Amino acid sequence: MPRYEYRCRTCGDTFELNRPMAQSATPASCPAGHDDTVKLLSTVAVAGVSRSTAPAPAPQAGRGGGGGCCGGGCCG
Repeated sequence: MPRYEYRCRTCGDTFELNRPMAQSATPASCPAGHDDTVKLLSTVAVAGVSRSTAPAPAPQAGRGGGGGCCGGGCCG
């Protein structure tokens, strides 16, 4: 079940609720009982470890760096 984060406009407290997606827009009261709340935009952090043990390839000389105008070789 998704977890939604809310902020109370009255007391400034932030809190989370687990609710079905179908109820995501339903108003929520803060734990202090205030009804003036707003749903916050949640972010998802994904972290992991690369399974590759090989080092990252080194840039090759004379190939330009890509990225940006001068890195791509278009500047004089």
